[in-house]
Amino acid sequence: MRVMGGGHSVQIVMVGLEGTGKTTLLYRLKFGQYTSSIPTIGFNCEKVEVQEGKAGGVTFTIWDIGGKDNMRPLWKSYLRSANGILFVVDSSDREGLEEARMELVKLVKTQNPQNIPTLVVANKQDLPSVMSLDEVAKGVGVDELSRSHPCQILPSCAVTGEGLAEAMDVMYEMIKKWKKGKGKTR
Repeated sequence: MRVMGGGHSVQIVMVGLEGTGKTTLLYRLKFGQYTSSIPTIGFNCEKVEVQEGKAGGVTFTIWDIGGKDNMRPLWKSYLRSANGILFVVDSSDREGLEEARMELVKLVKTQNPQNIPTLVVANKQDLPSVMSLDEVAKGVGVDELSRSHPCQILPSCAVTGEGLAEAMDVMYEMIKKWKKGKGKTR
């Protein structure tokens, strides 16, 4: 695996509560179209080569880990070889926002010893009762996390693909910056 430069690859762990659209997002990236999916039991893993933007030519190996309660303790084991975390949030699920915040904070602050970058993807932006990006960011604690960890948030709609190219570009840029900083002593 080449570190950075043309034709390289990075490992991404994609997590979030059940039903947030992780698998739909994965297959939208992989096939460039909407693919109906069922709840993930265990995980899905796909290699996705991005064709355009800053991440053009980069192959992302994306581990889509199930979001059920019994799967969440396993999330941290996938971080060992990861270069980045995509944390997917359902922007229309006001009731699940606090649970998402608790899981995100636990993952980023206590289960992420390498301090790998995290991109929160505020998915399902196409739904009528959707929260604003600011509401989602505040609800899951992005501002708090970004003070001590590389953490950002972007809106998306996995069904239409809106925001996914930007998300991959931002994730790639965050990983490049993180990898540069890893070699420095503090």
